[in-house]
Amino acid sequence: MSKETVEILVEGGKATAGAQMGQSLGPLGINISDVLGKINEKTSSFKGMKVPVKVIVDKDTKKFDLEIGTPPVAELIKKELNIKKASPEPNKQKIANISIEQVIKIAKMKQDSMFINSLKSAVKSIIGSCNSLGVLIEGKTAKEINEDINNSLFDKEISEEKTEPSEAKKKKLLIQLAEVQKKLKKELEKLEALEHEEEAEEKTETEEVIKEGKEEQKEKKPKEKEQKETKKEFKKEKE
Repeated sequence: MSKETVEILVEGGKATAGAQMGQSLGPLGINISDVLGKINEKTSSFKGMKVPVKVIVDKDTKKFDLEIGTPPVAELIKKELNIKKASPEPNKQKIANISIEQVIKIAKMKQDSMFINSLKSAVKSIIGSCNSLGVLIEGKTAKEINEDINNSLFDKEISEEKTEPSEAKKKKLLIQLAEVQKKLKKELEKLEALEHEEEAEEKTETEEVIKEGKEEQKEKKPKEKEQKETKKEFKKEKE
């Protein structure tokens, strides 16, 4: 019995019979519509996310099995927070604030594929991905929250595998995000003001140098004229 495995990446619940799908599955002689139906059925909970799927085909009987993976971490974070894109400048623009419970939820979904021996390590890995998307964790950066984890501040949540924040906490997360965004905006405005100041100073210095150069030229011209006249008089006397 010979089997062949085809790995594809589909949108959860919306796999379609496009050219790429035809090229991947067509040569195996299986009913692509049946495969797509099963894939969409099994990935329906991942709507709006890219999901890795393995199609394992028995080349003799044309029967197939599916192995559904979990979407990439970044996709899971965006889905959890209902955001479409990552921040264009993750260190300067924070676009969301995730709770430790939501991080634990994503870590549990990805733990088996991470080759990590503890949930705490998986949580720290997810936190790193949050940081690269411009997402705060409990109102803090990845570095700050990892220090808290190392100091056992979230041991209770991790050991109990809590995956849902309370309504009160959700409101707190929004307030934290607004405060951080306001702080970053002020810092950016301050930095831009300093840059404008430096540009203005450079412009003034350049203008002064040009002015000094022009004044030197003005002073130099009468002297050159005087020297020429002196030379002419000396020449006449010599003649």
